[in-house]
Amino acid sequence: MTKRPDPVAPADAEARSLARTLMQAGHAALAYTDAATGTPGISRIAFGLGPDGTMLTLISALAAHHAGLAAHPACALMLGEPEGKGDPLTHPRLMIRATARFIAPDAPDRPTIRDHWLGRHPKAKLYIDFADFAFVRFQPVSALLNAGFARAYRLTPGDLA
Repeated sequence: MTKRPDPVAPADAEARSLARTLMQAGHAALAYTDAATGTPGISRIAFGLGPDGTMLTLISALAAHHAGLAAHPACALMLGEPEGKGDPLTHPRLMIRATARFIAPDAPDRPTIRDHWLGRHPKAKLYIDFADFAFVRFQPVSALLNAGFARAYRLTPGDLA
């Protein structure tokens, strides 16, 4: 039996550039493991890059994905939205496997992260300082970029930096 060639290519400069463009999104889909049931869950989250370029979100302890990430830090993000007309599956999207790390309220870099976050998400000013809200940093493990029909690429954490 002949082994089929891998249809997913290693990242090139164009793929890295498109991935970084998709990472400028203000929101993402987050896949996590539900803390109570151990089953998969998914949520739309606010998303952004921190001042150092790391991937971040700000979430309330009231959200199911907060407990899920605290119990099971392995997660996945999907960035990219269909725009305009045509088949939504032809629009670029980036899937990132990551590990979630909560940023302590007293972390030395939290004030800088807070100010940077508000620059991109000004409406968060209403709740950013509530005690139940926490920043979460996503450390990428691997990524897959679907750049459109027959254009798929594997990316490393370095490709996303």
